[in-house]
Amino acid sequence: MLETLRRIVQEVNNAADIPSALDLMAKRVRDAMGTEVCSIYLRDEEEQRYMLMASEGLKQEAVGKVSLGLSEGLVGQVGLREEPINLEDAFTHPKFHYLAETGEDAFHAFLGVPVMHHGKVLGVMVVQQRDVRRFDQSEEAFLVTISAQLSAVIAHAHASGVLFDQLGGSGDLPSFYDGLPGCPGAAIGHGVLLFPEADLASVPDRAVADVSDEISRLDDALVRVRQEIRDLAERASRSLGAEEQALFDVYLRMLDRHALPAEVIAQIREGQWAQGALRTVVDAHVRNFEMMDDPYLRERAADVRDLGRRVLAQLQSQTRRHVIFPDECILLGEDISAPMLMEVPRERVRGIVTTRGSRNSHMAIVARAMGIPTVVGAQNLPLKQMDDKEIIVDGFRGRVVANASPELKLQFQEIIAEEESLQAGLEKLRDEPAETLDGSRIKLQVNTGLMTDINRSLERGAEGVGLYRTEIPFMVRDRFPSEEEQRVIYREQLAAFAPHSVTMRTLDIGGDKSLSYFPIEDENPFLGWRGIRVTLDHPEIFMVQVRAMIKASEGLNNLRIMLPMITSVIEAEEAQHLIHRAWLEVRDEGLDVSMPPVGVMIEVPASVYQARALAQRVDFLSVGTNDLTQYLLAVDRNNRQVAALYNSYHPAVLHALLHVVEQAREEDTPVSVCGEMAGEPSAALLLMAMGVDVLSMNASNLLKVKAAIRQVNISFVRRLLNEVLAMDNGEVIASYVDLQLTKVGLGDLLRNRKVLS
Repeated sequence: MLETLRRIVQEVNNAADIPSALDLMAKRVRDAMGTEVCSIYLRDEEEQRYMLMASEGLKQEAVGKVSLGLSEGLVGQVGLREEPINLEDAFTHPKFHYLAETGEDAFHAFLGVPVMHHGKVLGVMVVQQRDVRRFDQSEEAFLVTISAQLSAVIAHAHASGVLFDQLGGSGDLPSFYDGLPGCPGAAIGHGVLLFPEADLASVPDRAVADVSDEISRLDDALVRVRQEIRDLAERASRSLGAEEQALFDVYLRMLDRHALPAEVIAQIREGQWAQGALRTVVDAHVRNFEMMDDPYLRERAADVRDLGRRVLAQLQSQTRRHVIFPDECILLGEDISAPMLMEVPRERVRGIVTTRGSRNSHMAIVARAMGIPTVVGAQNLPLKQMDDKEIIVDGFRGRVVANASPELKLQFQEIIAEEESLQAGLEKLRDEPAETLDGSRIKLQVNTGLMTDINRSLERGAEGVGLYRTEIPFMVRDRFPSEEEQRVIYREQLAAFAPHSVTMRTLDIGGDKSLSYFPIEDENPFLGWRGIRVTLDHPEIFMVQVRAMIKASEGLNNLRIMLPMITSVIEAEEAQHLIHRAWLEVRDEGLDVSMPPVGVMIEVPASVYQARALAQRVDFLSVGTNDLTQYLLAVDRNNRQVAALYNSYHPAVLHALLHVVEQAREEDTPVSVCGEMAGEPSAALLLMAMGVDVLSMNASNLLKVKAAIRQVNISFVRRLLNEVLAMDNGEVIASYVDLQLTKVGLGDLLRNRKVLS
């Protein structure tokens, strides 16, 4: 039975469209159970009815036409009760509703189970039989199991808005396609589908006539592609920093004659023509990358595929199609590589959407550097239907909207206008202090990781860097950067913000952050080898990084070093010992540098309860609310199954934060917050009321937080904090805080979270 279940799920998932998938479900379930009828009724929210969408055994002319009210008939009862109904003779049940159009009068035995996803009833699956008999427990269990397995297919169709469109419904209703946030922000524009002219999949096998000539043709194509990449890198240098430009160096290394081209030449020497040899090598590498467990390595498949297309285009000597980019365009594609992005006029790009990829893709890294709202991994987006169509990119939630209603479009226009309004008021706010009406002040800093973050941060009046993510320069390379390479990168950050402090987090890999050249295989990566655990096990990596940081601070003395994922005092002390040793080594080399302050991140429950002991040993504490919330609530917010449970206003989170601040205050140790809570105006005010000394956030949020702080009294916010600390429901707390802040005139600053929640 398990093999049957697996085969059914696989077939349905591979179906060409939703109608085909539903028909397959009905046919395969009927056959597997050896019954006479299997029907699928789906809930239509617009009509508030269950529509018969597929059936094997009932009259086919009834499919797509017959429906039942939400409380009508046995189907309605299954939906209302949210549990199976198993009857030996359906006709005798008081709720039975006869549908003559279906021809079901010959069938007595009835078993119906709800199709549910994330606690919502999406439909009902029914099997029927002529005999008067009750389906046994194993049959009921099988139908419940198959319904649960196949609910995701129906849920995706519901979420994307194509379910009733494909089944004969209206195509004018808003359609929603969920992906992952690649870069926050919102954008409205017309889709422009990017696709390469050269199609590797269509290249046939062909025997080579002259091996030397084929190799010469390949070499000529490689020369042109290498120059093309160099030209793109030159264009990128005007808008990207050194580490983002390193992406193009990776491309050039892959095109080195001893790398991919060597494998292609080997294929040519075996008798294959250049184009076929290229296809064979590229396909093999793409398959290998896509099968890897490591998400960062999987993303390299897009790079290999893009390079293969470029070389093929040169081999074919085809003229590329002339793409017309409208003034406000949304770039669309299965994969959009960093070089493809750089070919598009930046001033016309409003947003980016891909159906593949992840936050770790090179394109997403570059998009964040350029500040372009981006959604990645929108698997259900019908790309060909989106070309030249007006769509909305919601980079906050990772959602794409097509056929938006005027009301929904207006909401997003307001969000975009609000962002533009804040930009317009930049000169007025950038030099103003983050100070309440009654004189309470807090320092606002920024989280950075890319060189392009520097200008954006300084333009918004940042008072230093509360979190510099040092892993990003590591992620865009194919090897560990040398001490000197790191020193140059760190020096640029330190010099740009001097005399303000720059808090550099030591290498924080593992979990959802990986290096292609240093793979970490963990069954449970978030509870595995990550953060300080990795660097303490590899002091040779840690020491090089810390030495580079300290050397970079020469003459500036604005460096602070922060240790991630600390779970014990012992880890903090061991790391401090290594940092002190690195400082002495740098001093011995003749550099006059001060010993930098060292702090730890509070991001796991263990460090919350050791906050005072840690505060006694380090110079500062910094709370990473993203991970802390996930660990306290046991919720991976990147997992769509449980992401709705992620709530930073949960009482456990608020009380943990307050506990850390109070314990640190006992030791006179400053506390900062560098998670996403710091960049949300309402949460930032609560943190300020708790006594947090520094808030560090993405540069795009800094002015909103500053504006909120400057419009309230600290006494008001402290009263609000005391009120919510007495509450026991995170959703209620969030709503109550928004309501109270709206009453005092901060509604505009909170609008994004309300619209997008």
